[in-house]
Amino acid sequence: MTPANETPVRVGVFGLLGSGNLGNDGSLEAVLGYLRAEHPEAVVDALCGGPEAVTTRFGIPATRLHWNRAEYRTASRAGAIAAKGLGKLLDVFRTAAWVRRHDVVIVPGMGVLEATLPLRPWGFPYSLFLLCASGRLFGTRVALVGVGAAAIGNRPTRTLVRWSARLAAYRSYRDAQSRDAMRAMGVDTARDAVHPDLAFALPTPPGSAPSGRPGQVCVGVMDFHGGNDDRARAEEIHRRYLDGTIRFVRALVEDGRPVRLLTGDKCDASVVAAILDAVESPLVTAAETASLADLMKETAAADTVVAIRYHNLICALKVGTPTLALSYAAKSDALMARMGLAAYRHPAREVDADRLLEQFRDLERRSAELRRTLAERNLAAARQLEHQFTALTAALFPAADHAHARARQESP
Repeated sequence: MTPANETPVRVGVFGLLGSGNLGNDGSLEAVLGYLRAEHPEAVVDALCGGPEAVTTRFGIPATRLHWNRAEYRTASRAGAIAAKGLGKLLDVFRTAAWVRRHDVVIVPGMGVLEATLPLRPWGFPYSLFLLCASGRLFGTRVALVGVGAAAIGNRPTRTLVRWSARLAAYRSYRDAQSRDAMRAMGVDTARDAVHPDLAFALPTPPGSAPSGRPGQVCVGVMDFHGGNDDRARAEEIHRRYLDGTIRFVRALVEDGRPVRLLTGDKCDASVVAAILDAVESPLVTAAETASLADLMKETAAADTVVAIRYHNLICALKVGTPTLALSYAAKSDALMARMGLAAYRHPAREVDADRLLEQFRDLERRSAELRRTLAERNLAAARQLEHQFTALTAALFPAADHAHARARQESP
């Protein structure tokens, strides 16, 4: 409780939250769970992509990240281009005013320091830079918590990301590769820690024990067109990924396996529709998921999971289901290695349905062994995230950390 003569700590959360990406919202959910457990006195609100969705789901006030509501739509007409330019200017003052009202701002997880998917420098990288620069200007502690990072080829994007990281008061990463990438981009990471992804702190739903016979396979899909450096062959990459995935699903159906299609972002619906059209079978169904909890329930009920989106992989691994990753970035490789499944990765840009099926069958042969491995790795991840939140309290809430330490000393 906050004493009557003290002002509650004002905490802001920032990011592309409430915009349809389940992984981003899962990271927010984990941080809100930490704040409510360890700092219930904190007054929390958000500056985010989907304020209505965040307020409805999480019960906190939220402000729209961009003045221009069409920020992420391509502008072709003069009026739309002018609106974008005006929005960039107004967002400087809007972001600064929002940051100034807070003692602490947390950027919860997400790949905010990477460009592994198509990204323009004047989109989110610019918004993140405004946040971190405003924090430094007004003395508001900005924390990048459990974030993902990767080497960035585009110079303007790299510059904005590098300065955002430098200006933040606290940084931690979801894997060692992310920290290494920021060091390579010129950021001093000597004090930066690596912890498992924040989603590992979410509650795990009860799972269904495997039946002992070939059962349901969850296939996580994505509207995948490669990364920022793949724009010239984006359609070729997408077609190869989609064709390989369709062939793989069709092979499962021919073996009599029920297939459950999973998404992680609302934009993935087009891929689901394409697979359902191509593989006309009652054995193929699509799940409707609105949260990482929904994804975890789906993957817990499956015998095996094959997925591409990073947080779909996390959900499957967290509930202990043997998982094969269609990997499109180093973050997926690092995650699979951390969880003891490094051998079960397949390149998302070069999907070979026959090779994928071989890996899948090998994964299923080792299912019992891999479930034991995942149980051990999940216990380790939970312990490591306890250290993450303890460190976050010490960095951002020193008064509370001192009170907690004193209480521990005085307890019998």
